[in-house]
Amino acid sequence: MGNALRFLYGQCCKPSTAHDSETLGPHGVSAATVGVSALAQDLLQFDITSQVPEGLSQHVVSSKKAQANWYTKLLAAWKEAKPPPKTPEEAARLVILTLKRHHKADVEGLLAFYGLPPPHTLVQPHAVGVAPQWPEGVKFELQTLPVDVKAVADGDTITVYVNTEDPRESSSVPRDVQVAATQRSKARAVKNYTKADELQKKIVDAGYRVLNGPNNEDILARKYRIRLRGIDAPESKMPFGKEAKEELVKLVQGKCLVIHAYEEDRYGRCVGDVYCNGVFVQESMLKKGLAWHYAAYDKRPELESWEKGARAARVGLWASSNPEKPWEWRKDRREGR
Repeated sequence: MGNALRFLYGQCCKPSTAHDSETLGPHGVSAATVGVSALAQDLLQFDITSQVPEGLSQHVVSSKKAQANWYTKLLAAWKEAKPPPKTPEEAARLVILTLKRHHKADVEGLLAFYGLPPPHTLVQPHAVGVAPQWPEGVKFELQTLPVDVKAVADGDTITVYVNTEDPRESSSVPRDVQVAATQRSKARAVKNYTKADELQKKIVDAGYRVLNGPNNEDILARKYRIRLRGIDAPESKMPFGKEAKEELVKLVQGKCLVIHAYEEDRYGRCVGDVYCNGVFVQESMLKKGLAWHYAAYDKRPELESWEKGARAARVGLWASSNPEKPWEWRKDRREGR
């Protein structure tokens, strides 16, 4: 991580000449490179010193302690991004996705500090490493709030929440849900928690939830149950069922996801491809031998290849010579065998 940041800084943050002086950004480099290179430099410094850059407080409203929390998250996201951001647009998207639950003014202030594009100028924002165009068959894209550990049901199913301020969601929130969310905030303000809990139940029953934001603000979010497309992980009571769930938790816990939704299954779940900071989650599960390629429903050759690689390496469930297929295990249970 440190070497990668140093290389990027060395390539982009070269001393400016007098000819460049009119285009200098707040870090003393050209406007064309200030976003990525300066952020890389500051993340490197934060990794070493745990200190946020001087002058940032002039652009944001939160405390130094909150700022340090941002840089901790950004540092982790940068380490996981494959490849790391190389353009101002990619860097801006990483910041926006990583700090999505934080105060809008803080996110915009941080972007402005680095001369990065503001959110409204980015077209179809995606996680770093995700193709800018949707693959064929994608019906819509979800950009989630950070995933809670309790939201992972097993190795191939998760529950996610999407902020209703998202343009796709904002126009479809039922009026009664909006009213209930407003009334809940008022009830909590006067410490009428019984009333607030009643309203929260009404909101939850409608498929939404009010979550607590990083600055103690209320976030009205829509609930989605996601079935990871193209894989079938061992059920919880099967061998490696526990390990599959734990690996999925490790991949997504506390992180914002980008989900390409293809269809809805018979259980009302969105069947989709899940990306986390540029990592394709299904690929990771297959390569670690913690899921089968669900070939009956997904013919993608790359999924087949990843499963074959895990089989050959005898990792995960493939340590067994003849592991039971989860779809056959479920069928046997339905038929009482």
